[in-house]
Amino acid sequence: MKPHSLFRLFIVAVIALFSACRKDSFNTSADARINITADTLKYDTVFTTTGSVTKSFKIFNLNDQKLRISSIKLMGGTTSPFKININGIAATEQNNIELAANDSMYVFVMVTINPNAANQPFIVSDSILINYNGNNNFVQLQAYGQNANFLTNKVITGNVTWTNNLPYVILKGITIDAAATLTIQPGCKIYSHADAPFLVDGTLIINGVKNNEVVFTGDRLDNDYKDLPASWPGIIFRSNSKNNTANFAIIKNAYQGIVLVDLPSNSNPKLTLQQTIIDNAYDAGILSSNSSVYANNSLISNCGSNIAIINGGDYNFTNCTVTSYSNSYIIHKNPVLSISNFATTGSGTTTANLSAVFRNNIFWADSSGFVSNEVMVDKQGSNAFAVSFDNNLYRGADPANSTLNNNIRNQDPSFDAIDVFRHIYNFRITQNSAAPGINKGLPTAFTKDLDDKNRSNGLPDLGCYEK
Repeated sequence: MKPHSLFRLFIVAVIALFSACRKDSFNTSADARINITADTLKYDTVFTTTGSVTKSFKIFNLNDQKLRISSIKLMGGTTSPFKININGIAATEQNNIELAANDSMYVFVMVTINPNAANQPFIVSDSILINYNGNNNFVQLQAYGQNANFLTNKVITGNVTWTNNLPYVILKGITIDAAATLTIQPGCKIYSHADAPFLVDGTLIINGVKNNEVVFTGDRLDNDYKDLPASWPGIIFRSNSKNNTANFAIIKNAYQGIVLVDLPSNSNPKLTLQQTIIDNAYDAGILSSNSSVYANNSLISNCGSNIAIINGGDYNFTNCTVTSYSNSYIIHKNPVLSISNFATTGSGTTTANLSAVFRNNIFWADSSGFVSNEVMVDKQGSNAFAVSFDNNLYRGADPANSTLNNNIRNQDPSFDAIDVFRHIYNFRITQNSAAPGINKGLPTAFTKDLDDKNRSNGLPDLGCYEK
């Protein structure tokens, strides 16, 4: 080999050795660069004692040499409501952490807030110190805490009233005994954990009012979870339940918003819904098996199946809006209304009597291509069967097995604002539109819409909102 070739190889080897030595050595300069991916971690309302979602940030070593982080420290120590995990190790402080050249590490953070005497949300805070080469960096921690009435696997007996002094957090479920009545006053907020169904064997009375509705939702209020469907099981009215009413309720983010099983023992509807919203239920907004629901001026929106009626029953829906638009959580693949007088199980098919009246409603959804007809009516056997649609607006063909009077097909109802990417759903009628449902309803006994506005200007509009 020629001398100049040997010299080149020597130079390359020296450079490689020098680079390796640099990467194996520590950068001790105060000018060493790191990147911390968050300067503040904020937590939305966290219920006392239940704990939060886990958040995290990363620390990047931006240098071509190793870096020794002298300390990562939770400043509040063991008394802090926050807990940290540093690269898989739970501790309030770690020292002399080696971070390889151009490498990174995680710090995970969660918070559990102890109760205090405050009824209103309160703020807890702390910080995490990251010290290296004489530099101090801080990540600020902030959480909003909220006291609550915590009910774990609770059975309600007798006559009980909930007031809105504090939210109610349901863990592992709640049951209203067959001989019990639970009355929920205006403004109450009920937050259920993922394992906590709301079971009704007796009677549930929801007494919300406009601008002070009773709200049912999941107990995860962080941004990543607060609009997630299937975050709690839903409200289930079982066989013995009767005389249930819901006025100005908001039931959202459930797996199944409302489930009803079997007809009541008296002649009243099992559930009367008035000026109520059921939204963002993953499986069904209302699922009813041979039961009874009377609903007026209510909105059932953006559910896997908005209203699913099987195995017959007794139903009356007046001035309701039943609608779905595919979004990042739920793809619209089922009719917004499906009705049948039968149910099929592993042991065969059962049939039952069915009576259903739909008047002044809107049944509408996006035209995503999955659903051709938004209203489906199916019949088997020879049981009594009477389904009528009077003065409704729906997308698709006229439903079979039904009596039809003055319905409007395939005319866009002119909802005010729909933006699925920004999660904006305003199902009121556009103020400046000549919407097809304006003044097209039949007179009814219900004089107020979902906004509690009068319906006294001529004939009522279709749907839950009066223009």
